[in-house]
Amino acid sequence: MPSDVQKPYDMITDFATGRSIPDIGTEPHRQAVEKYLHERLGYPLSSIGVDVEMTLEVAGEPYHTQLDLVITVACKPFMVIKCAAGSLDSREKEVIAAARVMDAMPVPYAVSSDGTTALVYDAVNRKKIGEGLDQMPSYEAAEAFLQTYAPEPIAEDRRKREKIIFKSYDSMNLNVQRNVQR
Repeated sequence: MPSDVQKPYDMITDFATGRSIPDIGTEPHRQAVEKYLHERLGYPLSSIGVDVEMTLEVAGEPYHTQLDLVITVACKPFMVIKCAAGSLDSREKEVIAAARVMDAMPVPYAVSSDGTTALVYDAVNRKKIGEGLDQMPSYEAAEAFLQTYAPEPIAEDRRKREKIIFKSYDSMNLNVQRNVQR
């Protein structure tokens, strides 16, 4: 098969954005998380960022990627979510590192989810704080949290290591939309 021939993908409508997207990889898991965030936890669809572009400088070179979901509250990144199938524990370092480097200040929460359960982390302290979709903060709780959240920047040497950790895991994500040529 020639390398320029692409597999035809079924297309679905993304719950949060309404865009037509390929139904590949962990997309069913992400759709379930988006629906839960909106319908059960009260997040407006406008606060659910899908395939959020991120560029990091790693070892002097730009690294371009996308984060599955970034939840914003009051115009501030609040939670980074990695949607995955299989072992959610295996995504811990990747999602925490993403939350620690995606913005100038660390994003408070990092989550790995398969759409039926979730592991919730305090990204600042790199600690697991809950298990289950219901352990993700509601929109109301996020608003209250951000009123008193005063993050400290991560030390530059630690931030460099976090970027390397993130890139190492993220570069292994093969079956994702950003790799699909339509």
